Amino acid sequence: MSGFKAFPHILGVALVVGWAGTAGAQPLSLAPTAGPTASLFEQAMPGQAAPFEATEEEQGATEIPAQFRRQIVSYSGHEPAGTIIVDTPNTYLYYVLGSGRAVRYGIGVGREGFTWSGTKTVEQKKEWPDWVPPAEMIARQPYLPRFMAGGPGNPLGARALYIGGTVYRIHGTNQPSSIGKRVSSGCIRLLNADIIDLYSRANVGAKVVVLPDTRHHAPALADASGMRSRVY
Repeated sequence: MSGFKAFPHILGVALVVGWAGTAGAQPLSLAPTAGPTASLFEQAMPGQAAPFEATEEEQGATEIPAQFRRQIVSYSGHEPAGTIIVDTPNTYLYYVLGSGRAVRYGIGVGREGFTWSGTKTVEQKKEWPDWVPPAEMIARQPYLPRFMAGGPGNPLGARALYIGGTVYRIHGTNQPSSIGKRVSSGCIRLLNADIIDLYSRANVGAKVVVLPDTRHHAPALADASGMRSRVY
């Protein structure tokens, strides 16, 4: 990949992160930028805004900062159409459309100590998913329910994309105020209107590239050799 004009705090940094939990998964490499004009993601494309469709349950969503509203931006990277790129440090998720375009969504990401990075795939998709907190979360928060049926009050929101080989999901939220924040235990959350839009675009098997939180150390998950870092 080339450098990121829009992400000045990672210019000139070379990172190699990732895991290959499933056959064919490749580590993610972020090469040093060639100069300040190099960029993968540019500003919104005139006349290409993806409409923001707030539901009645998400009245507060219309109050989120403008930069976190769904929109189409230009993309000059090499990932193929259908790829999901999670920009952890800037709290954006991009869905690559092809032909030099991507849809950008505002997201909530893991709080300090709960971010991660690497390359994986979407293993399954669910509408109004049930929530079963993983054992690691129960150990930290024993008061949590062991099961919660899907619905408007469910923390996973309207849709979920399950990231293969991990306990993490890209899912909706019934807390619009968390978009743009670092609040989760590692899952990536979008407005319900946005996860419904992403769900309609992304297929099972889609590549998911999660960029590291360059503000802090972001552990990579297990690779094919069996080496593991902490899983939160």
